Amino acid sequence: MADPGFPGQHTTTTTVHSTNTTVQTNIRFDPSYVRTLPGIAKCAQLLLNLLGFICIESSGVLATRSRGSFFNFVAMFGFWFTGILLAFYLFHLIEKLYRVPWLKLEFVYCCIWTGFYMIASSLAVSYNSEAYIVAGVFGFCAMVVYGIDAFLKYKAVQNGEIAQGERSNNKQTTTVSSPAY
Repeated sequence: MADPGFPGQHTTTTTVHSTNTTVQTNIRFDPSYVRTLPGIAKCAQLLLNLLGFICIESSGVLATRSRGSFFNFVAMFGFWFTGILLAFYLFHLIEKLYRVPWLKLEFVYCCIWTGFYMIASSLAVSYNSEAYIVAGVFGFCAMVVYGIDAFLKYKAVQNGEIAQGERSNNKQTTTVSSPAY
């Protein structure tokens, strides 16, 4: 006698998700990173940080103005941190340390530096000195580049990418239908 609570037929669907991460953990120099969009952004950030710093330093009134000191802090910290990140990418240290959430860390860094440059540049252009105004313009340009870089990092995190190396997602779906008894 058939069980009245058991359906005459049933369907089973099995979905298998697999993610393959391929990284090379050897340290090697690869200048091709500089030709990618994130590499170009890092080079632009380095240049803008340095130009803004030079403008404030050449103004001659740095010692008496805290706004110049704050701008120089933002510019020099950004210069060194971005330079170190660029070196990590060029020598594939990011790929060697692939378990570190580099994209999330860079996203947070770029967001913070976008805000810092907005404040520092606003303070610089509001001071009555040509060198401060030019530094502020470079700072606003750096703010835009850091903002674009933050957007790129956000999209990469949302897409499940890794900072360096390759990640492929495979999805396999199997459907099995049983006939009625």
